Amino acid sequence: MRCSEARAGLEAQRNGKLEPAKIRELKRHLAECQGCRAFEQELERAQAVHASEPQLAFASVSTDQIMQAIHQRARVSQQLEDIRQQQHSRISRIRPFGTVLAALTFFALSCVPLLLFAILLIQSDFAAPVLSALSGIIEVLVILVQYIQEGVNLTTHNSWLLTGVSLAVVVMMGMWLHLMRPPREA
Repeated sequence: MRCSEARAGLEAQRNGKLEPAKIRELKRHLAECQGCRAFEQELERAQAVHASEPQLAFASVSTDQIMQAIHQRARVSQQLEDIRQQQHSRISRIRPFGTVLAALTFFALSCVPLLLFAILLIQSDFAAPVLSALSGIIEVLVILVQYIQEGVNLTTHNSWLLTGVSLAVVVMMGMWLHLMRPPREA
């Protein structure tokens, strides 16, 4: 066996493609040839270095999978845009009614004292029995107003309570703003 055949045989043996008869002949040649033994040792060192390196696993992704992912992303983007448009159209439809409802509520609440005063002036014979029947509710409202006044007094004299309430309001506003932000794209 010549040295070139022995070196090719060493490569084939390393890959597991050498026949048993050739392996015996290769071993006899390696016992006689110093250069081929050195080549075998270099191959073993190279194989040891190669085995110690971490194996990189490459993911096999086909073009079809990439195109499906691109189309899916486009569909998700379109769905998010549709949701945004629905939100804007819903808000634009509700906005006039909300403004009118807020104005009517404010007007109705501000007219309640005027209505009671008008009833007192116009229907005094009707207002007296109604007010006497409502005296318990009026007393409860007066006591409630006194408690509110004490709370306001405590709040203005002790700024810690006011600070705590302010902090709670700011945290709630932050949570509301966080929840009402438009959705992000995937």
